[in-house]
Amino acid sequence: MALVSLRDITINFTGTVLLDKVSMQIEPGERVCLLGRNGEGKSTLLSIIEGVTSPDAGSVDYARGTKVAMLPQEVPLELAGTVYDIAAQGLGEVGGHLAAYHRSARALAESPEPDQRLAERMERAQHALEDAGGWPHHQTIETVLSHLKLDGDALFDGLSGGTKRRVLLARALVSGPDLLILDEPTNHLDIDSIAWLEDFLLRQNAALLFVTHDRAFLRRLATRIVELDRAKLTSWECDYDTYLQRKDDALSAEAKQNHNFDRKLAEEETWIRQGIKARRTRNMGRVRDLLKMREERRARRERTGQAKMIIQEAERTGKLVIEARDLSFGYRGDRLIDGFSTTIMRGDKVGLIGPNGVGKTTLLKILLGELEPQSGSLRHGVNLQICYFDQLREQLDETKSARHNVADGNDFVDINGHRRHVMTHLKNFLFTPDRSKVPVSVLSGGERNRLLLARLFTRPSNVLVMDEPTNDLDAETLDLLEELLMDYPGTLLLVSHDRDFLNNVVTSTIGFEGCGRIAEYVGGYDDWLRQRPSDAPVRDKECAPAKPAPEKQAPAKIRLSYKEKFELTKKRDQLKEMPALIERLESELGALQSRMSAGDYYKNSGEIMADDQKRLETLESDLEIAYETWEELETALEGVELD
Repeated sequence: MALVSLRDITINFTGTVLLDKVSMQIEPGERVCLLGRNGEGKSTLLSIIEGVTSPDAGSVDYARGTKVAMLPQEVPLELAGTVYDIAAQGLGEVGGHLAAYHRSARALAESPEPDQRLAERMERAQHALEDAGGWPHHQTIETVLSHLKLDGDALFDGLSGGTKRRVLLARALVSGPDLLILDEPTNHLDIDSIAWLEDFLLRQNAALLFVTHDRAFLRRLATRIVELDRAKLTSWECDYDTYLQRKDDALSAEAKQNHNFDRKLAEEETWIRQGIKARRTRNMGRVRDLLKMREERRARRERTGQAKMIIQEAERTGKLVIEARDLSFGYRGDRLIDGFSTTIMRGDKVGLIGPNGVGKTTLLKILLGELEPQSGSLRHGVNLQICYFDQLREQLDETKSARHNVADGNDFVDINGHRRHVMTHLKNFLFTPDRSKVPVSVLSGGERNRLLLARLFTRPSNVLVMDEPTNDLDAETLDLLEELLMDYPGTLLLVSHDRDFLNNVVTSTIGFEGCGRIAEYVGGYDDWLRQRPSDAPVRDKECAPAKPAPEKQAPAKIRLSYKEKFELTKKRDQLKEMPALIERLESELGALQSRMSAGDYYKNSGEIMADDQKRLETLESDLEIAYETWEELETALEGVELD
């Protein structure tokens, strides 16, 4: 018998039908993944199944005694207490006894003198737990909190938004439900926690209904895929890769069917508008069929268009982008970075992998020059134009509209030399005119991420830094972003816990292995997993205390001979001339490219076009040599005083 049965569920929000007479069943032990675009109504459907939201029409039936637990996408405002208290709520009355015992035991341990009232309170909670057989649940709570890296004594109100979601996940996991509903469970979890969650869920007997953008998580867990598309549900009894192929075939068939229908409708509309003679002999049955076709065409819901992302590219950097030597950094005696060195070249796509709080964002800030290392040296290449995708979305002003955030109040944005209206640009990121005008504070997580991408890609860049860009994006937008970054000609620094995304995008990985130890590997996540050492510390608490970073010493002055001074003086003079030379070459190259791309350029003779192509190749080569020379001169003169 099905645990949950939905029959003809309909719900309408602000004039938009999110669910239109949908039906589905979830059987015991099934692991169902719900897919759909951002804004299609997935969270609404989950809320209806949980019993929090009532549909406008239809019914939800549960098998007798079915227990449902849910991880919501948004954090409820009314929750208070410690992390342990919130997690224990998932156990109902037994959880209340456990929380009371935990609070009393902690208060008694912290009390400087014996407290009889606390002792009596703890004893009452202990007896209640023994009567209810609740002691095994205490170990369950402790295990879940440990694997989710949560401090049971921490106050819930003082936690970050991401940590609060992990606490809510713990509450759902400890409850032991018959049906567990998870809305984006991997958001804000690091790779180790995601792997543990996968193993934990695979060992459970409970049925699972979940929404996720993590394709590796989906592939490992889902036994069935249900898709919400244009207010309708479709069940796919297959794995994710087979679903992708079947879905593509279904969309192709639908497009062909719609094309044939529209052609037939056009023919009938032409017939109905024929002259007087034709109207006298009109077939009234054919007229009635036409009216039905018109109604069917009006009721058709087109698929939401796919996002059209374009990165605005800046002039190329030199070959060297970042060179770091023996970087070290730490907070309050904790080593985050200990003697790390790397060289990042133009076109490299580097992924940063490691647990939450290990120092990935700190290393990014050091490499970008925003944070000073406690020891070591850092050197940047020339002509760097950096765009930074912030995982906390601090670049967005939540009091202003999406339109204002992207264009700073202007009506137009420039993308790769083309002037484009801001509403057209936002439409490419799937923002309707109405959603473009509302404050950012009312947008969903997926919409905010798309808005930050829309803002980011209006800025020219040759170095792109992205800190957790995949959170809350739907699968289709994620695929598009993946392709865009793969084709990006500049340099990419990427922090992500999405294993498939890392595998498909990055060419090398920087792995955080504990105790400040950081190593670089060729390839993506799977390559790092295969190559990393087996003796890496599990947590930083296993590390020896960090030594204070040595004070930076001024570099010793280099004593130069007369000949060396003469040669270096020539190099210094040459270095001063390089910016003007590069500017002249870029200006000539831009003018030539503009002339060759003109609409009437084909009218020139073959000889002129051949000469222009040859000059184009020469200028590109000269510009490359100029950048390399600039880097070599800067390196040669680093730390040298001639006067």
